[in-house]
Amino acid sequence: MTSTGDAHSDNGERDENARRGSSTIERFFRGVSEFIFHTKLGVADVQLVDYVSDLMLRFVRSDALYSLRQNDGMRTKHLIQMITEADRRIGLAKREVYRHVGDFTLFWSGMYPESLQAAKNGDDVRDKFLDYCRQGKRAYAIAAQIEGGENRPPCELIHRMSEHFEMCAYGLREVRRHWEEDDNGGSELLTW
Repeated sequence: MTSTGDAHSDNGERDENARRGSSTIERFFRGVSEFIFHTKLGVADVQLVDYVSDLMLRFVRSDALYSLRQNDGMRTKHLIQMITEADRRIGLAKREVYRHVGDFTLFWSGMYPESLQAAKNGDDVRDKFLDYCRQGKRAYAIAAQIEGGENRPPCELIHRMSEHFEMCAYGLREVRRHWEEDDNGGSELLTW
C-alpha cells in the first residue's frame, strides 16, 4: 500500500512532467543529446544543445520534416524547393522558412548522412549538386538576421547554429551512433 505522501509525490512528478510537456521520447532525446554534447564533445552551450534535441523531437514525425508548403499547397520535399520558397517570403515567414531549411539540412547531415550520398548517386537531379552543410549554414545565417519575437529562438542562437553547424551535425551522428549501440546491446531504450 502506498502512503499518501508517496502518492502525492508520484502525482506531483507526473504533474510536473505534464506541465513541462515532457514525454518519454523527449526525455530520451534530451538525455542522449546532453550526454553526447556536454560529456563527449565538451559543448557547454545549453541553449544550442536544447535546440538540437528539440529539432530531433520535432522531426520524429515526417510531416514536421516536410511541413513547408509551396504556393500551390504542395509539400516541399527537396532542398532546392525549400530555398526557393524561403527566397519568396518576407519578414517572419522568411525567417521561419530559412530556419526550417537550416533544421532540415542539419537533421539529414547529422542523423542520416548516408542518405544524402545515396541521393547524390540517384536519378533525381533536384538536390544532387547542393551541399547540405553549406546551405544549412547559409540558411541559419539569413534567419539570424531577422528578429523573431519572444516566442521564437533568439537571433544569437540561430547565428550560433550557423557558426557551429558542422559540430552540431557531428553531435547528431554521435547521438545516432550512441542509441544504435545501446539498441544493439539489447537495451529497450527505443521500444515504447
